[in-house]
Amino acid sequence: MWERGRISLMVHQGISAGDVCEVRNIPATELPWQLLLEADPHRPHIENYVERAVWLGLYEHERLLGVAGLVQYRPHTVELMNIAVEPARRRQGLGKRLVQVAIERACLMGARKVVLGTGNSSLDALAFYQKLGFRMEAVDRDHFVRTYPLPIVENGIVCRDMVRLGLSIEPLL
Repeated sequence: MWERGRISLMVHQGISAGDVCEVRNIPATELPWQLLLEADPHRPHIENYVERAVWLGLYEHERLLGVAGLVQYRPHTVELMNIAVEPARRRQGLGKRLVQVAIERACLMGARKVVLGTGNSSLDALAFYQKLGFRMEAVDRDHFVRTYPLPIVENGIVCRDMVRLGLSIEPLL
């Protein structure tokens, strides 16, 4: 349940994906690198935070369908990293469920804010996160040009800038 940028600890109620899927921790040694590299194609970036993150996996009958990482960014702020769902299972509510459970977990970690970053060319991702209540907060101009060895092109747009989004969270009583 969403209300003015707040989230209850029962966010996953009413999501059809919840009927057949469960979200649970994944040890860093068992991460699905193929999915991680879809969300961030530069493995050295992922390796920088892989051990610090709490990894969540979305499973359907023991089959891993999605992944997301949570990294303590600052006191009371958690960064949501590397959110990915198997391509054949996208647009079925699975990503929404995964992000909502990740936000719930961030609450339990003491977070009052969840932040994330995505590319300026990731139009579907920008719409997806905003529909979940995230707001644009900043743009890191030329982030991908500075930090990635090869150009990234999505939707016919060169991915140059990192768009930073945030969601303030507090459990509703």
